[in-house]
Amino acid sequence: MSDATTISPLRQRMIEDMAARNLNRHTQRSHLSSCKRFAAWLKRSPDTATADEVRLFQLHLIESGASICNRNRIMTGVRFLFRVTLRRHDLAAEVWHMKEPLKLPPVLVPDEIRRVLACAQSLKARVMLTLAYGCGLRAGEVVRLTAGDIDSEQMIIRIVQSKGRKDRHVMLPAEVLELLRHWWKERSIEHDAGITPEKRWLFPGRGEHRPLTVRQFGRLFKEAATAAGIRKPVTLHTLRHSFATHLLEAGVDVRKIQAVLGHDKLETTARYTRVATGMIAAIESPLEALSLPKLRYEQKSKRKRKGRARSK
Repeated sequence: MSDATTISPLRQRMIEDMAARNLNRHTQRSHLSSCKRFAAWLKRSPDTATADEVRLFQLHLIESGASICNRNRIMTGVRFLFRVTLRRHDLAAEVWHMKEPLKLPPVLVPDEIRRVLACAQSLKARVMLTLAYGCGLRAGEVVRLTAGDIDSEQMIIRIVQSKGRKDRHVMLPAEVLELLRHWWKERSIEHDAGITPEKRWLFPGRGEHRPLTVRQFGRLFKEAATAAGIRKPVTLHTLRHSFATHLLEAGVDVRKIQAVLGHDKLETTARYTRVATGMIAAIESPLEALSLPKLRYEQKSKRKRKGRARSK
């Protein structure tokens, strides 16, 4: 797999295979980077690899300190090359994935959310962060919103072709709608020429006809979180985790939360029950139903106090 300046026939064929399967550009870039890394380790074209070399490369990734997530990502790209582009199912069968550890996502409590929103450096930051938390949106979904996605009549927001190329609807809280109307009056109209009102970006970027980037949105969140004194290891996606967790704690049905988040599997949404500390703390332990005898040290301390009272 050569570099982008001189595209080899193998790389070009893999690009065509990914495009034919409508893989998004981030996935395509990841797969190409993974195969390039495999070729660099192999020191020759991947189409000459052997089954033993595929096995040794996976051991190399583990020994080099690659995380389980990164290692699995790399091997997913290599497997696509073998299975789809090269039609080498024997080599694809040599690729194995490691089970990733299930970690609890960090969640902010409502008071921390209030502080983050209050510490937003600008109206734009306030509106975007409120959308991310108040509607449970991903960062990419917030930055790609257009004016036509906001339906103030039905009080919903239409999320168009998000993760998994799916459309869905989310609620439009009255406070969010009010903020959006204030923002619409202040947003830059520099690149609106020639674009119909419903297709204009809510949060236009610096480039012509391009929205704000996810990276720029992430900076706005980091600034607000720092100003709010948040010391937890949080990211912009923490707002979405917090949204789902707080809905669960409020007693909202998990299937409704699944629909709003756009999850295919209920199990994906149900993982938030593990971080809903309010629900967990409210569970009554069976220990509380037992009538246990008092501890001996408590009985001894009572005797000592009685003895002291008599001596006086």
